Amino acid sequence: MKSLKETLTGRARPEQLVQTSLKNIARKAKREKKYRFRDLYRQINYGALKLAWLEINKKAAAGVDKITAAEFEKNLEENLQTILKSLKEKRYHAKLVRRKYIDKGNGKKRPLGIPALKDKIVQRAVTDILEAIFEQDFIENSYGYRPNKSAKEAVINLSEELNFGQYNYIVEADIKGFFDNIDHDWLIKMLEQRIDDQQLIRLIKKWLKAGILEEDNQIVYPKFGTPQGGIISPVLANIYLHFVLDNWFEKVIREITEGDTHFSRYADDYITAFRYRKDAEYFYSKMQERVNKFGLKLSLEKSSIILFSRFKKQGSKRFEFLGFEFSRSTSLRGKDIIKRRTSRKKLRKSIKNFRNWCKMMRNQKLKTLFKKLNAKLRGYYNYYGLIGNYDSLEEFFNISLKILYKWLNRRSQRKRMNWDKFEEIIGWYNVCKPKIVEKINRQLRLNFA
Repeated sequence: MKSLKETLTGRARPEQLVQTSLKNIARKAKREKKYRFRDLYRQINYGALKLAWLEINKKAAAGVDKITAAEFEKNLEENLQTILKSLKEKRYHAKLVRRKYIDKGNGKKRPLGIPALKDKIVQRAVTDILEAIFEQDFIENSYGYRPNKSAKEAVINLSEELNFGQYNYIVEADIKGFFDNIDHDWLIKMLEQRIDDQQLIRLIKKWLKAGILEEDNQIVYPKFGTPQGGIISPVLANIYLHFVLDNWFEKVIREITEGDTHFSRYADDYITAFRYRKDAEYFYSKMQERVNKFGLKLSLEKSSIILFSRFKKQGSKRFEFLGFEFSRSTSLRGKDIIKRRTSRKKLRKSIKNFRNWCKMMRNQKLKTLFKKLNAKLRGYYNYYGLIGNYDSLEEFFNISLKILYKWLNRRSQRKRMNWDKFEEIIGWYNVCKPKIVEKINRQLRLNFA
């Protein structure tokens, strides 16, 4: 709500003016598809930095400067003005990016980049500008890291497309270390398709070239890639793959192929579907050439063409996309359907994560523990609670209760609680049971019946 002063004077806050400006940029980008924007660097004013501050995650880990959001907020206006002054006077320098490795669940580690707080704020302001422009160019079936789009939406839309479309073959593909191998020169050329402002381009280059502080305190200066986890990285990755894959598929592959085709992408995870095998084979061979041209490589052991036909269900294989395993099946009414269940790999990872969570939380007060448990379960059901996946939800729920029972019995040296007592506690705290949350249209509902 506006303050009384703003209501009386009719003056908008600086961040509100920035939002209006971003909407104007988006409208122009949508209207003029080949327009190259100038004077974008000047858009990074106090209002843009204030809006960026409101948008960033205040609970995120601190960067190399160890400045937290709580500390920064104590002198918020002064700190934002200091950043703005350094930008205006061309004295802004990107700090080192702190690198942290997280477990991927398969024995491998995923590197994450954690920028310093001031860099997060400026990156968020630039991200807002880039999104306003390039969101008008991105294709509908690109879902990753975009406003008002989600992985769950990608899964549901892919299910409907495969269920009603005439598709017999799926091309699975995986790009090796995508975020680490983005070619900086190609990325800049892609940005310049829409941006004619060298000051903004130089600012982005500073983040691409910023040194990375490894966990062993070694500093690495990257020649390729953009740190996964950085605020600006997702939109830069989307821009890169828009030119490498999305746009190419829509304007080249779709025009050449004879049968139905479909392309769906979430970040660097993507699935393509074809009616005819020759079309799938043509795309598969050309896709390798395409990604190689832009400095990327396919993981051949994770890439293949599989049969996925309603006419040959017995011979059709399963494939995985965004945590779900897709297969062909038949409903109780004899209708062809796409069946989805939680992928076994993701289920094992979720169980492992839950076990670690229980070990960490077991000494909390029961009221606190079960409140957080219900939030955790609701989040799980909200993503995996798709029609046809109830058995997987129930499997996760039952295993999770057994793990929780085990760790609650390790809270102290008291007499062990039996299962009947545990179930009584579960009922008392109203633990969330498995629930299907997906809402679908009437036609699909009839098919699943």
